[in-house]
Amino acid sequence: RGEALTDPTRAGEYFARRLRDLPHEVFACLFLDTRHRSLAFEELFRGTLDGAEVHPREVVKRCLAHNAAAVILGHNHPSGVAEPSAADRAVTRRLGEALGLVGVRLLDHFVVGDGPPVSLAARGWI
Repeated sequence: RGEALTDPTRAGEYFARRLRDLPHEVFACLFLDTRHRSLAFEELFRGTLDGAEVHPREVVKRCLAHNAAAVILGHNHPSGVAEPSAADRAVTRRLGEALGLVGVRLLDHFVVGDGPPVSLAARGWI
């Protein structure tokens, strides 16, 4: 475990480095302890050029497996346009509800494109 990941800009840059150049959509999670230090990073779902199916049950299972207290989500848009879709917002809402049931805090969800990553939390959607 390293130092706490408390700066949203750094978290977004981390997801951008991991996901920006992938030719297909990938949904990933950064699992954190109670002090927001990294426990693990996993690519959980892989999709096509324009979508990936995300299953809240699987995200919850991986959070519990890592004994995570918090999680940051991220996925890429291979089109390069990082604007969150209605589906992105809906899955974030569903994940937040599911994670809340088991006491895991959803801190943010980043959408990675060609420019700076877009934070759903910064937009008030988390």
